[in-house]
Amino acid sequence: MPASDPHAVSPRVQRLHQILLWPLRLMPLGDAPGAPRRPWERLAAVADSPWREVADEYTGGPQNFHERHYQEFVTFLPYVQRFLYGEGAEGGAGSGMKVFRRHDVKQLRVQTRPQDAPLLLEVVHVDLYFFFDVDVVLLNVEVSSADLSLSQAQELMYRLGRAYPPGWDAQGLPLHCLAQAEWLDGEGQVLSSSDSRERERFIEHVHRHRAPRLARHWDWLLRPLVNHAGEPSPGALSYRQIEYYRMPMMAYLAVDDPRALTRSDFVRLGLVTGSGPVAQEGSLPYGEDHLSDFERRYCYDRFWSDVGAAPQTRYLCSGHALVVVGRADADFFACRDRGVLAQFRHQHFLIFLIAHFQKAALLMFSDRLVEALRRLNVQDPENVRRFKRAIRSAFEGFLRFTHRYWFHDVAEQAQSRALFRMCAEHLGLDALHAEVKQRVTDMSDYLETDSIRRQANTVVRLTVVTIFGLVGTITTGFLGMNLLAAADAPWTERLAYFVGVLVVTSALTVYTMVKSKRLSDFLDALSDERLGAWDKLRAFAAVWRSGPG
Repeated sequence: MPASDPHAVSPRVQRLHQILLWPLRLMPLGDAPGAPRRPWERLAAVADSPWREVADEYTGGPQNFHERHYQEFVTFLPYVQRFLYGEGAEGGAGSGMKVFRRHDVKQLRVQTRPQDAPLLLEVVHVDLYFFFDVDVVLLNVEVSSADLSLSQAQELMYRLGRAYPPGWDAQGLPLHCLAQAEWLDGEGQVLSSSDSRERERFIEHVHRHRAPRLARHWDWLLRPLVNHAGEPSPGALSYRQIEYYRMPMMAYLAVDDPRALTRSDFVRLGLVTGSGPVAQEGSLPYGEDHLSDFERRYCYDRFWSDVGAAPQTRYLCSGHALVVVGRADADFFACRDRGVLAQFRHQHFLIFLIAHFQKAALLMFSDRLVEALRRLNVQDPENVRRFKRAIRSAFEGFLRFTHRYWFHDVAEQAQSRALFRMCAEHLGLDALHAEVKQRVTDMSDYLETDSIRRQANTVVRLTVVTIFGLVGTITTGFLGMNLLAAADAPWTERLAYFVGVLVVTSALTVYTMVKSKRLSDFLDALSDERLGAWDKLRAFAAVWRSGPG
């Protein structure tokens, strides 16, 4: 290889698998307090939708169920198994999620930087993960490639999972994302390509909608789901960005010699910072003080040794990314059925999925509470009723999420347990759950307090009506005395008396209810021994004073 080649001294990556996992919030349809409970039914009903429900290894035929699926299943604790796989083939509860897959996308052609040659990646699968009772969908894209330099792999990991460009340089080239990306079908025909160089379209969209515009190839991939920030058609399933535009990712790298990788290489892989300038090879991407605890915080080195079935295997977890590096010539590391590759694509993928699903669900509940408060208008009774329904719906959904999907541990196996805890710690799941729980509890307490206040006001008004009605009742009913002896009068005369008394009594009752607050204030003043007769008389006169009570 010529010395002028920028990849001449870069270690080789014999096999790369990269998995993107992007959580999105499903938006409600119409005035409903929450998103549709079964959004996959709407997706399945779209006639020309490319998405088809996956009959997985558990619901499909036994010929599709292999040892790697068995090992995946037994990795998790029973309550996580019930969430992921359901209970029983017949009559039992189903899985807590639905998976839809599109089969038309077979390859992805990318150009990481304008000066780099295009790379052709195999698209392993493209999935959408839906969850019962939680208004979140996760886009999952897995790609693979072979025989890359380490710097090529680092750049691909760094640039691939960007939903839109964060900015442009002086020449109008997009920053930090792919220079070009194209989805291809099985015959190599372009299905959709990126438009990240069309700067004005992204700027105009943010100016108009106060929300970012997805790059065209990502927007196309999600169709018929549409971006809520645009102009979705009525009744369409729409989504909203709920996390950072940079998609969480996993990567599997089978390299010639992991020991040949420098500390800088591992830092760039674990924190997904890109390859760095060739002239400064080996330099750290950040300050030494900032990275002084890198190995302790981000590395899982249980298998970072020269012995074992997969020697020199290192896991790096930053929450945003989960990366595994190992020897390409180790059979167990490269095994798709029983080895590290199988674990990466099954057990570790689900660990990563659960952690990011939990975070996305918590952010979604927080988002719903903010929206409900923003729309609240206490002067409009109908608006207040809608606000109460929205809060109760969010509270109900949060309870379902907590009891069905919230786990502190997903496995007892040391490796799986440690990786999930590293993900949860870096994502701050416990603190986020406590914060959202407190917000939901505050909202629930507010509704309960408001309900008690309304009940108390009603009791006060009824008490006032009872007190003043008691005067007339005792007066007219004293010793059974009748002011009018009409017992023997004709029935028409008695009916007229009845209707007249009914009208007068009803009018007095309604009038007393209208003045119940002021009458209550008068009764409070009347019972206050500290007030003089004049003050009590003024309180009585205030009952008929004009103006707010």
